This record gives sequence, C-alpha cells and structure tokens, in this order.
Amino acid sequence: MTTIPPGGSASRTSTAALQPLPGSAISRFFSDGYVATWRNIKKIVRVPDILVFTLIQPIMFVLLFTFVFGSSIDIPGESYTSFLMAGIFAQTIVFGSTYSGSAMAQDLKDGIIDRFRTLPMNGSAVLIGRTVGDLVINVLSLVVMMLTGLLVGWRVESSVVGFVAGVGLLILFSYAFSWVMSFLGLSVRSPEVINNASFLILFPLTFISNAFVPSENLPGPLRVFAEWNPVSALVQAARVLFGNVPENSPTADAWPLQHPVIYVLIFAVVMLAVFVPLSVRKFATLSR
Repeated sequence: MTTIPPGGSASRTSTAALQPLPGSAISRFFSDGYVATWRNIKKIVRVPDILVFTLIQPIMFVLLFTFVFGSSIDIPGESYTSFLMAGIFAQTIVFGSTYSGSAMAQDLKDGIIDRFRTLPMNGSAVLIGRTVGDLVINVLSLVVMMLTGLLVGWRVESSVVGFVAGVGLLILFSYAFSWVMSFLGLSVRSPEVINNASFLILFPLTFISNAFVPSENLPGPLRVFAEWNPVSALVQAARVLFGNVPENSPTADAWPLQHPVIYVLIFAVVMLAVFVPLSVRKFATLSR
C-alpha cells in the first residue's frame, strides 16, 4: 500500500485549496465579469440565429409602418418616417432586453447556473456578464435600425452632441430594463413562461404609447397611460435629441412628456437601484 508522506502532493493540493484566491475582491469581480460577458458574446458568434432573428423583427416593423401605414397617418409638420423611427428604436431595445430574462431562465433550466455557483467566482459577475452581453446585441440592433432608417428617409436633424446623447439614453434604458428581465428570468426558471409573460407586459408598454401615433390621439384612459408610460418618455426624449419633433406639435400636459430626458434618467436609475440588488440576492438564494 503506497502512502503519501507529509508534505507530499496530496498535502500541497489540500493546502492550495485552502489558500485564498489571488487578487482583491474588486479585481476578481471585474475578471469574472469579463469572462462571463465574453462567454455570452461568443454564444452570439456560435449561434448567429439569435442575432439574425433579433434584427429581422424591427426591420419588418420599419418597413411595415413606413410603407403600409405611413400614408394613412398624418403627422403635421413632420414626415411619418421621422416621427416613427424613435418609436422603433425604443421598441427594439425594450423587446431586445427580454433576451436577458429568457436566456437566464434557459441557463437555469440547463443547469449552467448551478455549475457557476459551484465555481470560485463572484455570483454577481454572472449577472453582469448576462446583461452586458445582451447590451451588445441591443447596440448592434440599434446600428442596424439606424441604417435601415437612413435607407427609408430618416435623418438626424440635431447636433452631434444631441445624437450621442440620444443613443446613450437608449442604451442606458436598455441596460436598466435588462436587469428587470434578468430578475424575472431568475424567478420563473422557464424560458417559455418568461417569453409569454414579457409579451403580455411589453405589448401594452410599446403600443399604448406615442411610439407609432401621437398620444393626444388616444382616448381618455389610454392617453393618460401613454403620457406616463416610460416608453413614451423614452420615445419623446429620442425625438427631441435627434431633432425629430414635429413643428408646432402640441405640448402634452403630463410632466413626463414635458421633461422626457429627466423622466427617463430617473426611471432608469430607479430600475437599476431596485432590480440590481434584487437580482443579486435572488441569484445568491437559488436552491441548488
């Protein structure tokens, strides 16, 4: 029978396993977050169908509303294409953020999250990697949408600063909303459930808004909902920053549409402040 003397390989292995991980907690957090983010980005490369089908739907909406409904919807002082594109941008990033929830639920179902929890890594880094990786998809979607908009006649009529601010606001809202969907994905643990639930929530948010028609054209209760809808504020902020606000357009009485940029910033900060810690806590308390 072979014995391992004191100080042998088994002792060294046991001692090494008890040693603390190298680097500070902050450096390990960023390192683990980078690895988790890169894993999700590589998945896009390996499964390009994810990106392809994510991009097809918004392009179809642009073509459908521009060439089918555009001739029957009159926007005084502005072409319908210029009015429409901010709504398409907002719809694209909101619907794109749902992938965070469905992908998180799929990872739970496949047992990948359980595998992550057994590794010596920061649990929050998994959530960071998920939301940042999906943000890459949303940024690519925005680029494609803007190129499509340019082809159908949309133009940025503001300054470079306004354009950059508008894109930044869309990206910020997208990232904040990804945390909401990540929390839901951790809660339901079923991609089918999160997909069905998200559509029940997102269709009213995007269609009962000023994304495709002016909110003042909606009947009473729907108009009130649209005026306080954060998607309406996001659309209005994008129109203002891109210079696509119709001339002599009526000013809404609701505060969110009078100060859309501030309202969107407040809403995004609140979503992050609420759902980041909720998601981290939910991830930490998942049953193994």
